[in-house]
Amino acid sequence: MTEPVLSMRGITKTFSGFTALGSVDIDLRPGEVHALVGENGAGKSTLIKIMTGAYRRDAGTVMLDGTPIDFRSPLEAQDRGVVAVYQEVHLLSYRTVAENICLGREPRRWGKWGPIDWAAMNKLAGDVLARLGLDIAPTDIVGNLNIAYRQMVAIARGVSIGAKVLVLDEPTSSLTEREVTILEDIVKRLRAEGSAIVYISHRFDELYALCDVVTILRDGKLVATRPLEGLERLDLVCLMLGKNRDELKQGGATAFRQSQPQIETTPLLDAKGLARGRKLGGVDVSLVKGEILGVAGLLGSGRTETARAIFGLDRVERGEVRFQGALLALKSPRDAIDAGMAFLAEDRKAEGIIPDLSVRENLTLVLLPKLAKAGVVSRREQAAVVDKFMKRLRIKASSPDQKIRELSGGNQQKVLLARWLCNDPKLLILDEPTRGIDLGAKAEIQALVAEMALQGLGVVLISSELEELIEGSSRIIVLRDGKSVAELRGEIDQDQIIHAMAEGGT
Repeated sequence: MTEPVLSMRGITKTFSGFTALGSVDIDLRPGEVHALVGENGAGKSTLIKIMTGAYRRDAGTVMLDGTPIDFRSPLEAQDRGVVAVYQEVHLLSYRTVAENICLGREPRRWGKWGPIDWAAMNKLAGDVLARLGLDIAPTDIVGNLNIAYRQMVAIARGVSIGAKVLVLDEPTSSLTEREVTILEDIVKRLRAEGSAIVYISHRFDELYALCDVVTILRDGKLVATRPLEGLERLDLVCLMLGKNRDELKQGGATAFRQSQPQIETTPLLDAKGLARGRKLGGVDVSLVKGEILGVAGLLGSGRTETARAIFGLDRVERGEVRFQGALLALKSPRDAIDAGMAFLAEDRKAEGIIPDLSVRENLTLVLLPKLAKAGVVSRREQAAVVDKFMKRLRIKASSPDQKIRELSGGNQQKVLLARWLCNDPKLLILDEPTRGIDLGAKAEIQALVAEMALQGLGVVLISSELEELIEGSSRIIVLRDGKSVAELRGEIDQDQIIHAMAEGGT
C-alpha cells in the first residue's frame, strides 16, 4: 500500500465546550478517491476546514508528505497543494475563466512587478482546461457560465495550483446528469494522474462509482474507514446511523397510530411529481386531515427540499400541489400561510428565531397581520395570545419580553412551534423539530404534535431519528436521491426504513 500524501491523527476540535471532532484519523493516498460521509453534525466540514487551514485544531497531528504541518490559512494550504472546492463556488463573476484560474499567480512580463502576460495566462488556463477535457474558453466570463461550469473552473483552478490533495464538497448537488458525467470523468482523470481526492457526497451511486475508500463520521467521532468494494449499501447506512442489522427490529404500532381515527379519506395535501433540478426528481406527498406523515431519508435525499417546495420557498420545475382540494400556485411562503400551511424549518437559529427580539415578538410574528387594525397591533390581544401559548406549551421564560436568544434550545423551539399554532394552520410541516433539544422538551413537543393531529391537524414530520418517525407517524414515506422510493404502513420497524433508504423499493 502506498504511503499517505496527507495523514491526520487524533484530530480534535471543540467549540464553546462542544466537541465537534474527537480524535479522528484519516489517511489520503495518491491515486485514491476517498469518500467522507456522515449525517448533519457528524464533523465532516470541521475536519475539512482543519485539513485546509480554515480552522486550527485543538489536538492531533497533520503530516504532508511525511512532514508535520500546521496550516494557518487556506492560502497557506493551497500553496502546499491542499485545495478545497466547496458546494458554494467562490469565483470572480466579472473576470474571465483564465483570470480566475490564475488568480494570485498571474504570469507577468519583466519580472514580479511587470504587467500581466495575458497570452501566457490564457495558454496556461487553456492547457489546464484541455487536460481536464473541458470545453470552456479561457476568455469566457465566469458570470456567463452556469453553476456546473463554474464548479469545473474552480476544480481547474485547484489543478493549476498543483493540488496534491483535492477536496470536493458535494460537487454534483446542482448538476444535471450530463454535467455529473463530465465531473466523474474529471475525477477519474485526476485519480489516474495520482491526485488524492476527498469526495463528500450523500449520493450512494456516485460514491460506489468513483470512490475507493470511505471514512464514516458520526457525532464528531470516527466510526470506520473501509474499502467501498465489498461494503454493502445497507451496511454503510447502518454505520452512518449507528445501527446494527441484528438490533434494528423494534418499535411497531405506536399509541398514536393505534388511537388515530382515520375517518378522513379526502387528501388534505396531495403533491405529485415535485421536481427541481437534481435535488428533487419526482416526489409524491399525500396525507389526510389528522394524519402524521413521516418522511425518512438520508441527508441529501430531498427531505428538506420537498418541504420547501410544498411551502412555496422554492419554485418547482414540474409537479403540482393540491391543498384542501384546490390546485395551488404558490409564489411565496405568504401564499402558503394564507392557504393554511405552516413550516417549522430545520435550522431554528438561521431560519427561525429573531435572536434580539423578545419571546412575545417572535411568537406572534406570523399572527401580526390578524392582530393589526389600521396598521396598529393590539397589544392586549397580542398579550392574550402569548400568555395562552406560553402556558399551553410550558415555555419557560422570565417574561414574554425576555430576548429569545436567552432561552434554552428547547424553549426556543417551543416558541417557534407556538408561532405557527397560534395562526390555526390546517397543515404543519416539521423539519427535524426535536434536533438539538433536551429529552424533556423533546417529549413535550412530540406529545403536543400528536395531540394536535388527533384534533385534526395534518402533519408532515421530517426526522433523521428513525425511532421518532416510528413512534410518531401513522405512515412513513422514504426518499432517496430526490425521489419517493417507498411507502411504509402498519407495523413498521427500523430495518424496513433502512432497507428502503439504501436500496429503494416499497
